[in-house]
Amino acid sequence: MGAAPSIAILDYGMGNLRSVEKALEKVGARATVTADEAEIGRADGLVLPGVGAFPKAMERIHELELDRMLRKAVEVGKPVLGICLGLQLLFESSVEQGGAEGLGLLEGDVVQVPAGGRKVPHIGWAEVSWEKPDRLTDGLRPGEPFYFVHSFVVQPTGSELIGTASYGSRFACVAGKDRVWGVQFHPEKSSAAGLRMLTNFKEICLGADS
Repeated sequence: MGAAPSIAILDYGMGNLRSVEKALEKVGARATVTADEAEIGRADGLVLPGVGAFPKAMERIHELELDRMLRKAVEVGKPVLGICLGLQLLFESSVEQGGAEGLGLLEGDVVQVPAGGRKVPHIGWAEVSWEKPDRLTDGLRPGEPFYFVHSFVVQPTGSELIGTASYGSRFACVAGKDRVWGVQFHPEKSSAAGLRMLTNFKEICLGADS
């Protein structure tokens, strides 16, 4: 497929923006780091990255009105992918730093990683199991390793659970419904498996699944 979709990486000052941009370009997408409404409106898909604390991230997202832009994109069926903290922000609320409300695009909450006495944050590679087939995970084998850096995890309450990993106990690490997805790991740091997932998202943005 020769076409290159445009993917807007939402810039609110918290996230591995350049690494995500380079990885998307490597799989053939035209990636732009932006908070500009016109650019976001023109994009074929959106990526919500994130590194840092949930409450501060939501504060910045509100200030830049990225929450409104995201909801508008979801309403028209534009694909959205949250990465790391970006996954957590898609959910309804988090307990981090006293608690904060999230975007509410996926059902459930964010809690501390169930490490079972292990060191937190969880940093390193972990195998991911797929709980159900999904367009985002096409071509990925059960047990593929992905790279994690996190202290909190999501707890989906609806039918959004797609993938799980283990650190002390099992936790949700891929979730999604309709055309909104999120992953707890960093696909841009996860070698061939991560690039395959980003390729799948690129193809979704091209409308390959519609």
